[in-house]
Amino acid sequence: MLTLSSVTTRTNTPAAGSPTTAVYPPDVLDVAVEQVKMAESRVLLIMTGGTICMVRGPNGYVPATGFLDSCLKPQPCFNDGSPVKEVPVIVSDGDIRMFETLRTPPSKHSRRIRFAALEFSPLLDSSSINAKGWGEIARAIQRNYRLFDAFVILHGTDSLAYTSSALSFMVSNLGKPVILTGSQAPMSELQNDATDNLLGSLIIAGHYMIPEVCLFFNHKLFRGNRATKTNAHDFHAFASPNFPPLARVGISASINWPLIERPSTMQAFSVQTSLSTAHVACLRIFPGILPEMVRGVLRLKDLRGLVLETFGAGNAPEDDELIGVLEEGVKRGVVIVNVTQCQVGTVSPLYASATALAKAGVVFGLDMTSEAALTKLSCLLANPSLSVDDIRQQMSRSICGELTEQAEIHFSHPNSFLSPKLASLTALGYAIANGQHEEITAILKETKEFLLNEFDYSGNTPLHLVATCANIDILRDFLSQGASVHLRNRDGRTPLFLAAEAGIEGNVELLKESGAHLHADELDLATLLKTQAEEGHGNGNGGANGNSSECRVRCWNLAGV
Repeated sequence: MLTLSSVTTRTNTPAAGSPTTAVYPPDVLDVAVEQVKMAESRVLLIMTGGTICMVRGPNGYVPATGFLDSCLKPQPCFNDGSPVKEVPVIVSDGDIRMFETLRTPPSKHSRRIRFAALEFSPLLDSSSINAKGWGEIARAIQRNYRLFDAFVILHGTDSLAYTSSALSFMVSNLGKPVILTGSQAPMSELQNDATDNLLGSLIIAGHYMIPEVCLFFNHKLFRGNRATKTNAHDFHAFASPNFPPLARVGISASINWPLIERPSTMQAFSVQTSLSTAHVACLRIFPGILPEMVRGVLRLKDLRGLVLETFGAGNAPEDDELIGVLEEGVKRGVVIVNVTQCQVGTVSPLYASATALAKAGVVFGLDMTSEAALTKLSCLLANPSLSVDDIRQQMSRSICGELTEQAEIHFSHPNSFLSPKLASLTALGYAIANGQHEEITAILKETKEFLLNEFDYSGNTPLHLVATCANIDILRDFLSQGASVHLRNRDGRTPLFLAAEAGIEGNVELLKESGAHLHADELDLATLLKTQAEEGHGNGNGGANGNSSECRVRCWNLAGV
């Protein structure tokens, strides 16, 4: 590499007897000085195939080799016309070859990107890629990790979200950008999205330290395990429904730095390539699905994991036989993960049917995509050091940003740090328990979020808590602010049920006036509790117990039993 000290300026008329100096033409000198000043990133393109590198064949588009020479070299945005330079690329274990590179023109950040292209042989249509192909990509990154600053993987769009999700779980302690991209139309076509997608990927990979597995498409950079294909025809083919883009590329790039995941352990980069999708399956629940169908899937030979795509917030038909089939599968050691069929939203025990699945041992996948759930499950099952219980726990925890742990409903009290929302909910719970109306008002006024319909770590909303307290003014205040009387806690109980069970007649009346009613799932138990109260009153129990029983009977009557 040239340095400033090695460049000698031209003298047109050297003095007599002076030492001979090297004379450079002005244009060569300018280029040399520019090379010294200009930073250069080195990126490896890993070509797996896909539409982006296809050409027209007699029976439709087919993958074509020589992508660097045929498609990129003629384009000034990918080739600044500088002399050919070769760099080493590790093709396979022990096989190092020299590859020609191209270099982009300088960016507005005074940086060029030099890149080589490692092509798979044979090139694959993305519909044919599997866990073996994911392993080859991961090993290509691992072999060349020290030789390049970043990696851009060209891939077909059909299974691109699966590959980007899988790679995010296969790599550990990633310290460099890995960006997957493709296109809806080949670069060989006049009208295409391939140029923008590849150039945008190179710009981000060569300029910004985003040490994640990402997916770049249509000017947006998504976290790889959050993306899903949503359109088969438009250039806007991918979306990240439950997580905002990490970056956008237009005239300039805008990076959402607070969202970027970074390694948190002091360990070297490594990859896991032993996963297999042969042991997992994905099943979409539909109205009228027969338990026999689910049983047939769960009894597949060697099945160890099942992703269950359910309705809405994680609901399935309220069928005792179906729940029993799932429970049998869980007992046999199959890890069953519940994800929603909806593009936007999370699995939560908002409804009894979702709660029934959880009680059967089905794991809540929260807001994971189906692609992320399937590939994450495959990776965890391939780890021999993890037990079934370990895998079940990790499927509801974020490994690399694939899910939102702090969903609207919280299942356990955090061990140490409380988010502002949970801290406010906790303080509100204590104030309700102590009947501190002024403190409650202050907490609700200070917080920026509407807390009255939020669930705390114990699974109750503030209305559930106040329904069993004697201070009816607090209850009236919550109802007047819009607290929902229909939300059910972790045990499936409404505030009305809790008020009636506690025998607080005024609270029951006020809740009924506000539109509360017992849920259908509560009626059987409510009837039983009313009968027990009537028997207690009929036995002539006097004093407080007798009055309490009589009061409870009236409360259950008011509640609609």
